[in-house]
Formats: sequence, C-alpha cells, structure tokens
Amino acid sequence: MHIIFNILTLLISIVIAFILFTVFCSMAVNTNKEYYKDSKLYRFLLNTWSGIIVHLSRIKVVSSGLENIPSDCNFLLVGNHRSNFDPIITLYILRKYPITFVSKEENFHLPLFGPIIRKCCFMPIDRKNPKNSMKTIDRAAELLKSSNLSVGIYPEGTRNKTKELLLPFHNGVFKIAQKAKVPIVVVTLKNTEKVSKNFPFHSTKVLFDVSDVISSEFVTASRTAEIGERVEKRLRKSLEIL
Repeated sequence: MHIIFNILTLLISIVIAFILFTVFCSMAVNTNKEYYKDSKLYRFLLNTWSGIIVHLSRIKVVSSGLENIPSDCNFLLVGNHRSNFDPIITLYILRKYPITFVSKEENFHLPLFGPIIRKCCFMPIDRKNPKNSMKTIDRAAELLKSSNLSVGIYPEGTRNKTKELLLPFHNGVFKIAQKAKVPIVVVTLKNTEKVSKNFPFHSTKVLFDVSDVISSEFVTASRTAEIGERVEKRLRKSLEIL
C-alpha cells in the first residue's frame, strides 16, 4: 500500500511539474512577435498536450493512408472541418511531421495554448480583410519554401456546423501550395463533432484518412478552382465511404 501511495504521489508531482513548466514556457513567449522558425521545445509541448487531450477526451483514432504522405518535402495539408478537435487530432496523428496551421485570431489569445502555437509558427488569418488574408497566404508559402514546416489550412474557412458534408470552399488557400510549389495532402476526418457530445461517459471513434495527395506538378499547372474541385470530390467521396 505504501509503495502504491508513493507511486501515485510521484505521478501527481510529475503532472503538476509539467503543467507548471508549460505555464512558465507560455509566459516566456513574446505574443507581439511573429515566429518563422519552429521551436523544438514548444513543438514538444504542443505534441504532448495534443496527445493528452486526445486520450483524456476518450478519442479512439482509426487512421488510414498515412503511408501516402510525402516524406521528402513539405506539403500543404487541407481537409474538412467539423470540430475544434480537428487540428488537435491531426497534430497528434501526424506528430512526426512538423505542421503549422493557419488559424483564426481568437486561438492566439487562449491561455497557455495561444503562446505555444504562436511559437510553433501558427499564423492568424483575418477572414474579413482580403488584403490581410493574402499576407497570411504569402507568409505560409514562404514558410513552406524556407523551413522544415508543412502548413495546414481548412478550405471551408470555418467549422461546418450544418448537416451538409462540406461548406463552400475558399479556393484562394490553394495559392499557398502554388506559390511554394509543393504537393497538397488531403485528409478526411469523420465523427470529430461527436467528441464533445460523448464526453465523458462515452468514447468516440474518429476516422482519419489521407484521401489524396495532389502532386506539385498538378498544383502548379492548375487553377485554384480546379484544385478546389478535386479536393472537394475526394473529401465528399471519403466522407460517404468512411
């Protein structure tokens, strides 16, 4: 009994120490600065907390098609968007690939999480200002060309809270891949909107599928509308099959 108590005490101490360490690291980030180099420390914190959230939320991920992801170059990651858990699950499943996301401004003001994603080169986007949005697209393309980071973005622009499979696409996001001349990895996530409803009494089976990899040759030779049409078809097909 004494041994069990000591083990529990040690585990609780480790958890508290890790939380305090995360708080300290978060407070050390300059929230007025844009970062262009991925931090190994903050990437470790991001991946670790993503894994913790996935497990605590009782999410059981079934993945497929991961072997199709390019391992010799950066890529633009796109997919459907149904839940706030989408990027968290994606970061957890693809933790061997350093990915930075284009995200809404509000996420950068979240306690702890906001400074960490900023340090991992996440980029806020101004959805209401096309000029500012183009600056974010240019920055994302530059990161793809000059760093070890791949970039994730949701073509729907926001979470899909409707009964439709997909919202209309903002095809301008594909300019990121065109400017950087990189392939596009299309991922389908299914059932993520059920996580909040099921927690804490039930687990949620989430399906994660790499549905398509669009070559850089096709990306640079096509119009953004053509790319969007191909991505949408693949996502719809995967959502219907999964």
